[in-house]
Amino acid sequence: MKYDIDLALTNKEESYSFNEVARQANGAAWLKSGNTVILATVVIDETEIVEDDFLPLTVQYLEKSYAAGKIPGGFFKRETKPSDFETLTSRIVDRSLRPIFPKGFGYPTQISILVLSVDEDADLQVLALNAASAALYVSDIDIKTSVSGVRVAKIGNELKFNPTIKELNDSTFDLYLSGTKDDMLMIEMRSLGSDFFGLSEGPLVDPVLDPAMMAQTMEVHSANAMPEDELITILAQAQQILKDANTLYEQEFKAFTKVVKPLELKAHHIDAEMLTYVAQHHIADIKAALVQMAKSERSTALRTLRKAILKEQAEWNELDLKNAIETVKRDVVRNMILRDNVRADGRALNQVRPIKIDTNVLPSTHASCLFTRGQTQALVALTLGGPKDAQMYENLTDSATQNESFMVHYNFPGFSVGEASPIGAPRRRELGHGNLAKRALEPILNMDGQTIRLVSEILESNGSSSMATVCGGYMALRAADIETSDMIAGIAMGMVSDGERHLILSDIMGLEDHDGDMDFKVTGSKNGITAMQMDIKLGGISLEVLKSALYQAKEGRAHILDIMHEAIEAIEFNHGVLPTTNIFHVDPSIIGDIIGQAGKTIREIIEKFEIAIDIDKKVGKVKLSGTDKNNLSAAKEHIENIASSSKENKVEYKVGDIVDGKVKKIVDFGAFIELPGGTDGLIHISKISDTRVERVSDVLKEGDAIRVEILEFKGSKIGLGRAN
Repeated sequence: MKYDIDLALTNKEESYSFNEVARQANGAAWLKSGNTVILATVVIDETEIVEDDFLPLTVQYLEKSYAAGKIPGGFFKRETKPSDFETLTSRIVDRSLRPIFPKGFGYPTQISILVLSVDEDADLQVLALNAASAALYVSDIDIKTSVSGVRVAKIGNELKFNPTIKELNDSTFDLYLSGTKDDMLMIEMRSLGSDFFGLSEGPLVDPVLDPAMMAQTMEVHSANAMPEDELITILAQAQQILKDANTLYEQEFKAFTKVVKPLELKAHHIDAEMLTYVAQHHIADIKAALVQMAKSERSTALRTLRKAILKEQAEWNELDLKNAIETVKRDVVRNMILRDNVRADGRALNQVRPIKIDTNVLPSTHASCLFTRGQTQALVALTLGGPKDAQMYENLTDSATQNESFMVHYNFPGFSVGEASPIGAPRRRELGHGNLAKRALEPILNMDGQTIRLVSEILESNGSSSMATVCGGYMALRAADIETSDMIAGIAMGMVSDGERHLILSDIMGLEDHDGDMDFKVTGSKNGITAMQMDIKLGGISLEVLKSALYQAKEGRAHILDIMHEAIEAIEFNHGVLPTTNIFHVDPSIIGDIIGQAGKTIREIIEKFEIAIDIDKKVGKVKLSGTDKNNLSAAKEHIENIASSSKENKVEYKVGDIVDGKVKKIVDFGAFIELPGGTDGLIHISKISDTRVERVSDVLKEGDAIRVEILEFKGSKIGLGRAN
């Protein structure tokens, strides 16, 4: 493949080829970075134009298993349903490119991004956006604005722009920013956990062994929430990198652009007569409809108004009248904010709707929370499991299967907005909202070998159900008696702008999301941000406006956290249903005594105390699980007594000691010898006699007395040889 352009960008290189492959598409770009190869294509359907007021854009990011030298796992040996990563990456590209399409562009447009070859350290989300933008830029569609992505990591105190995946794994911060050379278009941000929380490959710290280190780790981890001031500084630097990159892209790609097709844009013509009539005679009716804050109620009121007007003006077209009413409604909503600093429901710009929190409303679940904020309501149910309950997955760049031990699943049934629609498989929006809530809560959790699944059922929605999921999810964690390093809440921010003024709205409802200019979701504690997601409808946002939104979000978040704190005090646990764990350590050398011969002792403990036991023999870690705290405490005391007794009776040996033992068990490769003090050792078949032994049973029988020499120690195992 011949590459037309080689670009040296911040911490990476990209090579592009145009007009070599996929030449029947409206635009195509072949991108190579390292050994990663991505093909992006853009195709439009010129035969039809969508009349409704939306952009019919579809983005599909697809990974091919052969790109990493893999054959798809499972029964079907070909790529089938897109993975969550593919779906989320498609959303990122869509949200980044959608704002640059011209208003009135109604032609169905398909952007396809295929990963054909991959490096294990490639940032596929950044490369996917860059390739898609390049294909769009050189296409025959009249869009000559470059959009690119940059990722920022923080390793120690050092910022790394466009890090490798390995570098990102060592980071405490992950920021994905997309934009043009002038404006930010989309932001995805999350804090990453420390070693204590099992999110990196470092050693786990145990509070029993080192409580001082535990306290220090918790303090460091809590600080992983990103303070607003620091985030704004990082955004300014990332925005400069976007400016440099997009300036270079546009400069280099210009020579490869196709001749623009003469496509007509939809004329957003609003009938002036209808507009004047509605504004003069029905403003009061529209304001009355706005009081019906639920989407279904408001739609019904506006539809009733439309039917009434058509009875008066029978010759009018209903679709044109609907557009006129929507235009007047939008102007009413925005003018109330811009002119009067009052919102449609009467709230101040920074006011949060009333909040009600009920915990453990589902008696048979491990924990639950019904979180209600205004007319948005999330029922979040929590289930605890063990390591085997984790979700297995494997990304294209992974060398082996991974386990997801913290899951957040978000469901948005039609009835939550008064729609008569069937409940089906999760769509892109549901996967995206669940992923945002997961990123918000994950940094403050200590999984410690357990699996947690949160399921958010949206029962009612009028704005920011994802942030209700974050708040309800945190409360469900506390209702399950799960310790966290900090309290987390989420709030959705909006904006209305007239070009000169930018007014920020806290806790936006659906109406303000629809008629406003920004959807900005921020989660975190009172000290900083754990996750963030921003989409701009204006075509970009300045850093100053973003700064105002961040500080107003912090104020609203603190208000919500205070209400959540009061609700935590009133939690009553689902005793008898909620699993409880108790983790402690014993000397690894006496684990065998706790297990007993053929597992007899540990089975007796499990049956007597009605618990589950998980033992890590290497470090002596014992984890007890059950639904009765008294039984757990009693089982722990019983095990510690066994350990204490074993230690008292234990004889300390060293290499070279000669002792008299008894043959305990014969195996093909040797014999287990019971030594004084209850310790066992193994004498290999080659060490039983000076002459070759074909079968151990020819020389030794169970119960025989035997004199042995201590030859070696391998961890808690003792290697023996026969002594003369």
